[in-house]
Formats: sequence, C-alpha cells, structure tokens
Amino acid sequence: MGIRQNNWKCKFKGGQDMRTMTMAVEGMHCQGCEVLVKEGLEELDGVEKADVSHASGTLTVVYDEGAVTPEAFRKVVEDAGYRVSG
Repeated sequence: MGIRQNNWKCKFKGGQDMRTMTMAVEGMHCQGCEVLVKEGLEELDGVEKADVSHASGTLTVVYDEGAVTPEAFRKVVEDAGYRVSG
C-alpha cells in the first residue's frame, strides 16, 4: 500500500518546493523509538527537519519535494520496525 496524495497533510513552507507532511505511525512506545525514526529521516537528502512523537503517534517532516519522496519516509519507518497508518 502506497501513500496517496489525498492522504497527505501538506502545505507550502518556505520555498516553492518545501513541504510539511504529517504521518501517523503505529508501534512507537518510547523516546528511543522517536530518536530512531527521527535520525533515519534526517539522514535522507532533502529532509530539512523531522519531529517524531511516540505520545501522539505522529511524525512531521519538512522536506524538499524535488529531492525526496514520502515513500522514502515510509521506508525509514518500516525499516525501524514501525508502521505508517492511514
């Protein structure tokens, strides 16, 4: 199952190609989970900033849509052992 554009919570931020996306994540239980996902996201070329919360079960990424895709965010989450929902 891929990420569908109509499920994105995006808005322009900064330059024309910068977007902010929020995704729901299942399976995170502690701050260590947050750090694992955050570090993985911030290693991706094109990601300016990532905020991850196990308490709310969300991640928010500010990224250059010309350099990285939301599918890359999903891969980071799944490689860390969690699941993107929605």
